[in-house]
Amino acid sequence: MASTEVLGTYLNDHLAGANAGVEMARRLHQRAAGGPDAAALGRLAEEIDQDRNELRGLIERLGEAGHPVKKAAGWFVGKAHRLAVTKLLTRDKDLSMLLETEALALGITGKLALWQALLAVAPVYPQLVEADLVRLATRAREQHSQIETIRIAAACRSFTPPP
Repeated sequence: MASTEVLGTYLNDHLAGANAGVEMARRLHQRAAGGPDAAALGRLAEEIDQDRNELRGLIERLGEAGHPVKKAAGWFVGKAHRLAVTKLLTRDKDLSMLLETEALALGITGKLALWQALLAVAPVYPQLVEADLVRLATRAREQHSQIETIRIAAACRSFTPPP
C-alpha cells in the first residue's frame, strides 16, 4: 500500500477549495432567490456540499485529517473573493453574478480534475475503493454544464445594452 501523506496533502488542498466553493454556491443561491436560476443554484449548492462531504470521508479513511491552516486559507480566499465581486465594487448585480459563477465554474473544473486524478491512482489506495469516483466525476461535469448556462446568461444580461 502506498503512503497516504502526499495524497492527504493533495486532498486537504482540495478540501480548502471545496469549503470556499460551498460558501460561494450558497451565496449565489441566496442572490438568485426568486429568479429563474434559484432552483438550479439551490440544487448545485447541495451537490457541492455533498461532494465536500465525500472528500472529507476520503481524508478520514486515509487517516489524513484536515489541516487547520488550509481550512483557514480556504475561508479567507472565499471571503476575499466575495468582497471583490460584491455589487458595491462592480456596481452591477449581473456582473457580480457573472464573476461569481465564473469563479465557481473554475472550482468545479478543479474538482473534476481531483476525481480524475483519484481514478488514476485508486488501484494503489484501497481506501479509495468505497468512493464512487466515476459518479463524482460525472456529477462534476454536469455541475459545470449547469453553472455555465447560468454564467452565460449573466454575461448576456451584463453586456447587452437595454433596448
